[in-house]
Amino acid sequence: MKLTTVTGSKGMVTAPHFLAAEAGLSVLQDGGNAVEATVAVAACLAVVYPHMTGIGGDGFWVIHEPDGAVHGIHGCGGAAGAVSLDVYAGLEAVPFRGPLAANTVAGTISGWAAALETAGGALPLERLLRDAVAHGEAGVTVTAGQGAIAVAKGPELRVQPGAYAAIFEPEGRPLREGDVLRQPVLAETLRRLCEEGLESFYTGALAADIAADLDALGSPVSAADLAVHFATRPEPLTTRIKGAQLWNSAPPTQGFASLMILALFDRLGAEAMDGFDHVHGLVEATKQAFLLRDRHVGDPAYHDFDWQGLLSDPAALDTLAAKVDPAQALPWPQPPQWGDTCWFGAADAEGRVVSAIQSTYFEFGSGLVLPKTGITWQNRGSSFRLAESGWNALKPYRKPFHTLNPALARFDDGRVMAYGTMGGEGQPQTQAALFTRYARYGCDLQAAISAPRWLLGRTWGDQSTTLKLEDGFDPALYQALVAAGHVVERVGPLTATMGHAGAIVRHADGSLEGATDPRSDGGVAAW
Repeated sequence: MKLTTVTGSKGMVTAPHFLAAEAGLSVLQDGGNAVEATVAVAACLAVVYPHMTGIGGDGFWVIHEPDGAVHGIHGCGGAAGAVSLDVYAGLEAVPFRGPLAANTVAGTISGWAAALETAGGALPLERLLRDAVAHGEAGVTVTAGQGAIAVAKGPELRVQPGAYAAIFEPEGRPLREGDVLRQPVLAETLRRLCEEGLESFYTGALAADIAADLDALGSPVSAADLAVHFATRPEPLTTRIKGAQLWNSAPPTQGFASLMILALFDRLGAEAMDGFDHVHGLVEATKQAFLLRDRHVGDPAYHDFDWQGLLSDPAALDTLAAKVDPAQALPWPQPPQWGDTCWFGAADAEGRVVSAIQSTYFEFGSGLVLPKTGITWQNRGSSFRLAESGWNALKPYRKPFHTLNPALARFDDGRVMAYGTMGGEGQPQTQAALFTRYARYGCDLQAAISAPRWLLGRTWGDQSTTLKLEDGFDPALYQALVAAGHVVERVGPLTATMGHAGAIVRHADGSLEGATDPRSDGGVAAW
């Protein structure tokens, strides 16, 4: 079925699973605001899309208030106090799965609490989590995409300690499309959060159960680590392009790279959408941004690079843009970044627009599912380097580099756009594709997301750094990219490899447009 841009006026939600979008819209219809709706979406996704996100992960927010103020929230956990190189002795890298991969605090719930603290909403938490609890208890139908991931990842997940196999392979096999996934233990945990308060995740009775499970399963994260965690509110990074001001999350996320790509591309003369100059220009801008990202972006406590200063310096941006060869590709041997996640957005009638993203990093994170709570714990800390010092080196309480980055734009004509995607290394690239199609070339919002995309770097489970393109571009484009020196790999029709994107635009008159990704199980719910 061909998707079309959805319109509305009183409120809108977009999410990579339709049930989550419906949960958020129902909150708006019950008098909630966009922040409250976003919490409902986040909770619902933790239940209906557990391979991509969960309350055992991290989350980041960029919020545009009705008065035009823009602020950010980082629900981002640091490494356990007990981590050291000795803990990983004999290993060349932090494992992707298992107890030693579960080495950071989960910050998602702290992000919810911080967002709700400033939202000024009136709905109780029990109402916001209502649909998530109901779906956990009654179960949800497994989609084709979820079934495929269950089969592909089952061998490495079912052997992990914890409750993965009991919950996600209850009949001794991966759940298939059409099966019903039930998570009553996770539903009870969400109910406990309503009764005990969100802070109980870190310091209450719930925290004690979480810490006991983590200890029993072999994770270095302790009750003390949970207790000292808190969400932060760093100002989002921002940059100016023709006709719009852009925002994205500050480090330790790669929001810097997403803004840099668009700032550099704004200086390139690419006239035709999806033509050579457009695609080549964005790919080469991506390379310049990633080179800076991989040298300078990480926990701000370990860096003194002036990210905002660079994004605010037109002359410096001009110099970087001049490094882009309009006809030739820069050789690209850089290692890719990994990760899966969920982006989602909401807008309300008051003018509040939310861009949010939440993740457990790999599909099902570390693979540790806590028996007492049903929480799948993230493996975000597997991105740490086992080194004494330097970029992203493993240190107690240090926050790891994050691929997560929620994007937001305010146009000079009064439009506000929240947009984003899952996809690790592909996040900044997909953001750039959909944003430039819509903002620079006037493409319909849904068409900007549905159109074929590209990805410089890895696919899921592959370390390849080729330039991957979906089918559907002008045949001459593939040839022109090869001639320019790009190592082109055709990946066939639309594929989840390219991420699950979404966007909401609020116009100056209050009307709303929304879009979701045909590569996902998503939906746009409007009022």
